[in-house]
Amino acid sequence: MWWPPWLAACLAWAAGAGAGRPAALCASRGLCPAPPGANASQPGPGRCPRGASDLCAWPLSSHSLLDSFPIDVIQENYVRNVRNCVFSVVYPTPFKSRVRLVAVSKEVLENILDLDISVKGTSDFLQFVSGGKVIFGSVPLAHRYGGHQFGSWAGQLGDGRAHLIGIYTNRHSERWELQLKGSGKTPYSRTGDGRAVLRSSVREFLCSEAMHYLGIPTSRAASLIVSDDDVWRDQFYNGNIRKERGAIVLRLAKSWFRIGSLEILAHAGELDLQRRLLDFIIQEHFPSIAMDDSNRYLEFFSTVVSETANLIALWMSVGFAHGVCNTDNFSLLSITIDYGPFGFMDSYDPNFVPNTSDDERRYKIGNQANVGLFNLSKLLQALKPLLDPRQKQLASQILEGYGERYYSRFTELFKTKLGLLGKNEDDNYLIAFLLKLMEDTKADFTMTFRQLSEITQDQLKKLHIPEEFWALQDLGKHKLFSEWVSMYLLRLSRNKGDSDTKRRTRMTTVNPRYILRNWMAESAVQKAKLNDFSEVHLLQQILHHPFQRQQAAEKAGYSLRPPPWARDLKVSCSS
Repeated sequence: MWWPPWLAACLAWAAGAGAGRPAALCASRGLCPAPPGANASQPGPGRCPRGASDLCAWPLSSHSLLDSFPIDVIQENYVRNVRNCVFSVVYPTPFKSRVRLVAVSKEVLENILDLDISVKGTSDFLQFVSGGKVIFGSVPLAHRYGGHQFGSWAGQLGDGRAHLIGIYTNRHSERWELQLKGSGKTPYSRTGDGRAVLRSSVREFLCSEAMHYLGIPTSRAASLIVSDDDVWRDQFYNGNIRKERGAIVLRLAKSWFRIGSLEILAHAGELDLQRRLLDFIIQEHFPSIAMDDSNRYLEFFSTVVSETANLIALWMSVGFAHGVCNTDNFSLLSITIDYGPFGFMDSYDPNFVPNTSDDERRYKIGNQANVGLFNLSKLLQALKPLLDPRQKQLASQILEGYGERYYSRFTELFKTKLGLLGKNEDDNYLIAFLLKLMEDTKADFTMTFRQLSEITQDQLKKLHIPEEFWALQDLGKHKLFSEWVSMYLLRLSRNKGDSDTKRRTRMTTVNPRYILRNWMAESAVQKAKLNDFSEVHLLQQILHHPFQRQQAAEKAGYSLRPPPWARDLKVSCSS
């Protein structure tokens, strides 16, 4: 009888279950229940009908990963240097205290995971999303990867406090990898405790979903759990260690593989495994690339270069700074992952740095495109052992085209933000002129574009800026504002078949009225520390529709000038 290579580790875990480890959920579970009616269609293999309310009928599996790669041969969970594998089998560590479900994303549960929202009220769901139980048949994994951090090779990193608890293929045939963050130690925890705290978990939960509704490719967040377990953190690395509460986010992505996933194998000289991983990624996530194409790695690299340029241009279009653009935080699928010390700009400032841990200001918002190029160069470096001389030369040429691709996408997005149609040789200058005025006057980035979407051309022409358009009033203090307005109105007059009403309608669909500003997230965090999660829920509701004016958001002041204390807020890598 054939035994899968990962079975021994699972059997070893089962033999020791109960010693602080999660129990199996639904050990006697069956297949998805058949839909009612004699002629009703059956769900496909590994899929549940929409609205399943019983986790026992919910198929979650890790087998596609377990069957594709060698697994860490060491079964014990202790920090070590791991070799010759992509994953280690390691189970979440349940909290010792009571756990509380703080929030869920209804859309993620119902439209991605095919679960009925009522499942959130079950004990099984609470245990599952807090790491207390695992779905029977699923094997939790921690991923081995490396990375360049702040420009230098950091060696082995990996999932130090995250567990991939299974893969789900939904009714749309979409494959989603589910991961708990903050769920305990793994072989990759280094000096960490495997936990995440409430403040950072609230921020990640809210921002993952906010970015999705802004139209930015991103991982998603399904749930937020808080415990009463003590977690100690030196938030600003100044020796002031404080007690905080442990929390867990259930987050989802089509794939959690990142540039560092390939880097670690290249650095270790594990080229056969690197080729195996790369082929798996291409086959699973890049369907346009033929697996029998000898240039498939070149095509893969070209796609990642193009999509990374697109992602960073999208970040810039909403004023988003990731904060820690290391290669271990850059997805090979070019989605936003690993929300840490991120920030949305208030006043426009190309030197904006949300992360107080970034002393050299390497990851300031205005440098993100350059950092993207650096990270892609490290990806190419990792791929080179798998490329022939001709392919290496072509890959270098592809990388040289990154800047043009980024600048083209950036210009396209900002033209759309300004309501410009067609092409004009002065468009780049018009955009740059506006950004310079915004920088000089410290005008609010988000509301400047939003208020340009709402103000009429007649009001602009007369330079009559109503008081409600406070960001434009700030911009109007610049001595060259009237000159820019004249250029802008002239350019709008060249929009063929357009009208002022059409322009404003068009612009309000791309320029958000609400973003997750740091002060808003901080306000929600401070209330959450007192077990008041009302603002978490409010922000969930508001950020679900960031382009629509909402009475609750206006009442909360989310479109007003940020409060003075917002300028003193700090976030760091400590989470």
